[in-house]
Amino acid sequence: MNATDRSSAAARSAIARWVAHGPEYLIEAWALGTFMLVACVVAVAFGHDASPLRAVLGSGLPSRFAAGLVMGATAVLLITSPWGRRSGAHMNPAVTLAFLRLGRIDAVDAVGYVAAQCVGGIAGVAVARLACSTLLEAPSVRFAATVPGPSGIAAAFCGELVIAFLMMAVVLMSQRAPRTASWTPWLAGSLVCIFITFESPLSGMSMNPARTLASALHADEWTGAWLYAVAPVLGMALAAHGVGRAASGCAKLMHCPRVRCIFCGEGCGERRGEGRELEPCASDTATNAVNPRTSSELRPSAHP
Repeated sequence: MNATDRSSAAARSAIARWVAHGPEYLIEAWALGTFMLVACVVAVAFGHDASPLRAVLGSGLPSRFAAGLVMGATAVLLITSPWGRRSGAHMNPAVTLAFLRLGRIDAVDAVGYVAAQCVGGIAGVAVARLACSTLLEAPSVRFAATVPGPSGIAAAFCGELVIAFLMMAVVLMSQRAPRTASWTPWLAGSLVCIFITFESPLSGMSMNPARTLASALHADEWTGAWLYAVAPVLGMALAAHGVGRAASGCAKLMHCPRVRCIFCGEGCGERRGEGRELEPCASDTATNAVNPRTSSELRPSAHP
């Protein structure tokens, strides 16, 4: 087979994979789109000068904490939702690229995920623009755009680098053992809340290139845009190199044995060497009460 034939075969294989895994890509678009829709509504609710919440909480720590609670809860709900458990709920190109570095996601799927996240984020802000009208365009809101704070670009870069590293490090460490893996969504959501509360004055707390792109495109605000593309990817890559190499695992933030997994099939538990039967997903509890499964049915298949 010559080089042309090999390239043609690779292209056909990539297209076939994109078609087969299309539902997961669409879920990633939906997830970040929903997150951005909520982020824009939160920006209006807590940031617009005419907002009653702004009048009560002001623009300082209480307001940021309240906004962080809402966005953290949104992240948890998206990760633990049936759709989020199917795609893995990356919602962030930096997360996807970190898992790619660890070899937990195929390069073809990584391209599909990143493209879907960017499109979904832009669409989410567009929906918010229709819903909120001129409120989202106000100078105090600016489509929830992330820009460097008063401390400057260097501080914003360092802030984004640190929070991206911490987020990925916590996710990877929590995935090492079954008992802590179930807490991954809650840990991630808690970090989102903490980062919005304390780090946002430095950079606006993006940690996500697609999230910054979505707001910047609608607001036409590109101040320091490069750092929001570089720092999160670099921070999560450093976490993957320093923490993720110590253990194998799935590219999902929340793996359930009876939910389709395009990364490693149904055998994540066995391939991590856990040597035990996996528990059913929390959402399956009601089904199990009506239709109990045997332990052999709960054990993940050895074949993807």
